[in-house]
Amino acid sequence: MAPRRAVQLSLKKPTYAVCVVGAEMLVNVHRDVPRDAKTFRVSASSKVEVLMAYDPRRVTEPTGKAHWPLDANVDVVISVDTASKDLNDLKVKVSYFKHQEDDPLGHSMLYLTAVDVSLDVDSSRTGKVKRHRGDKKTWRWGPEGHGAILLVNCDKDSRGSLEPDLNRSQLVSLDDLQDMSPIVLTCDGPDELFDRHKLVLSVSLSDSRRVRVFRARAPGGTSIFDYKGVLGPQHLSYRVERQLGEREIGFCAEGLTFPDADFSGLVSLSVHLVDTVALPEVPLFTDTVAFRVAPWIMTPNTQLPLELYVCSVTDAHGSNEKFLDDMANLALKANCKLVICPRVENRNDRWIQDEMEFGYIEAPHKSFPVVFDSPRDRGLRDFPYKKILSPDFGYVTRELLFSGASSLDSFGNLDVSPPVTVGDTEYPLGRILIGGSFPKSSGRRMAKVVRDFLAAQQVQAPVELYSDWLSVGHVDEFLSFVPTSDPKGFRVLLASPSACLRLFQKKKEEGYGEAAQFAGLGHKVKRSINEMLADRHLRNDSFHVQSCIDWNRDVLKRELGLAEDDIIDIPQLFSLKGAYAEAFFPDMVNMVVLGKYLGIPKPYGPIINGRCCLEEKVRLLLEPLGLHCIFIDDYLSYHRLQGEIHCGTNVRRKPFAFKWWHMVP
Repeated sequence: MAPRRAVQLSLKKPTYAVCVVGAEMLVNVHRDVPRDAKTFRVSASSKVEVLMAYDPRRVTEPTGKAHWPLDANVDVVISVDTASKDLNDLKVKVSYFKHQEDDPLGHSMLYLTAVDVSLDVDSSRTGKVKRHRGDKKTWRWGPEGHGAILLVNCDKDSRGSLEPDLNRSQLVSLDDLQDMSPIVLTCDGPDELFDRHKLVLSVSLSDSRRVRVFRARAPGGTSIFDYKGVLGPQHLSYRVERQLGEREIGFCAEGLTFPDADFSGLVSLSVHLVDTVALPEVPLFTDTVAFRVAPWIMTPNTQLPLELYVCSVTDAHGSNEKFLDDMANLALKANCKLVICPRVENRNDRWIQDEMEFGYIEAPHKSFPVVFDSPRDRGLRDFPYKKILSPDFGYVTRELLFSGASSLDSFGNLDVSPPVTVGDTEYPLGRILIGGSFPKSSGRRMAKVVRDFLAAQQVQAPVELYSDWLSVGHVDEFLSFVPTSDPKGFRVLLASPSACLRLFQKKKEEGYGEAAQFAGLGHKVKRSINEMLADRHLRNDSFHVQSCIDWNRDVLKRELGLAEDDIIDIPQLFSLKGAYAEAFFPDMVNMVVLGKYLGIPKPYGPIINGRCCLEEKVRLLLEPLGLHCIFIDDYLSYHRLQGEIHCGTNVRRKPFAFKWWHMVP
């Protein structure tokens, strides 16, 4: 409810005022009173509701012909619920008396013109604007919450444009209107009223950098030139041009920036009814609506795959043509579209996972994917902007202003869990996982601008893990999530040197100690199980790596609410090169997950009874969960370059069915 505006009455002449539909007005009956008056009575037109506000402990409500006492704290509050047809067509009369039975000592007359002014948005989150008389200033989370949602207009609807739509102050395409949130301004009342009053739409200076509002020059504009930007950067207010008889005026709003460290995501717009005759001009009424800018949301491995991205490369290390064929077969099995980034676009940068992360934004009326471009800026640096940014496919990035990117700024170091519950706290969109240094150490971390951006989205509260023990330093080198059909819905896969050593020890005890790692790789020195188990450096390196992974295991259990049964240990060895660890053989956890089909790096483990014992162990762990393990040779094309299948692929996935505004972060 808007604050009550007070109107003063006079015994000498009528008072004229404008009353806004739905807003209460306080009538001051005490300022100009006849001498000796002790009581008063109020009468009004049938369309005017009169409310007497008083303390029942001090005042008794009059009955019959009795009047209200003037010496008590009694306020007269009036309101109307429909707009006037003509100027001054509503009346309020206040009569003053000395005694209850006497004739009036005098009268005050108030002539009212009711005007309906309301700024409305999709506060109920149904996808359509509905009239809302409740609290529109605040934005509330949850299934019973309210408040409108604004999409950052970060796609490119005009194919002739070279930049996102939000960079243009002029509408670029009529399709662009679908990305915007509708606003309806109601302005019903006698046309003559607006000769003396104006409607002003406004935005604060801080919010003007985050939202832009357009208005059609004429209702139902059919050309982009019919639309005019009226609020936004450098435009803090707009005098609304109202045509004779116009009762509703439509606007649309676009977001200009995502939530971040300096922006909560909330923006407000206001409309003011201003008396232009008064000097200075007086705002008689203000209506304010709140929006929240939709967050950027990541999708976990448990979401269905839509598109699999991979780079075609030919360089000094050779061609990855066989790998591309394997990816095509995998995508076919998973009923997933394969997108190959050609050499001319990737400039022989094969690490497409490191360059970008797919997510999406959503409002009740619209949703579209948005690619988050990492600050690594290597050969693929132009691919997300030049090739993925397109109609209904948005783009966002965060730049490093004062330093170059480290390996931990690549998005192989960015992951997200499936939905989890931790104690009494639900994370229906999962939690973002990033790798960093050991707490309180001075090691490598993901850039603060990226961490701030991820945290500011609020809906996938980030967890920082310890990945700086790795040479490359990415979380995808030691963990992954796979979907399952049981009530839990997923499992966490963790690389495990201990599990690998136990497996090798078992095979030794079964008499297979001479079976060799890297069998089948003619260009790699073979290592028998006996040799690996006897290698003191390899064992010590494995114990060190296991301690690092176990530290993360405890964090994951605490921050994701995991039980031990939710975690599967995948056999994997690492060796230290200086202070940092690298995978000793192709890192099986660094897989691509396409529904129930898993593209896993072929480990080239010891062959026992004609089968790789590492592959057999992984099948035994995962296939009972309904998953299909497909081992793919990535040794020459990726592993020896310190990466694996996940590093060399990227997947756009189906958005969550859950609506982010229904959660309470």
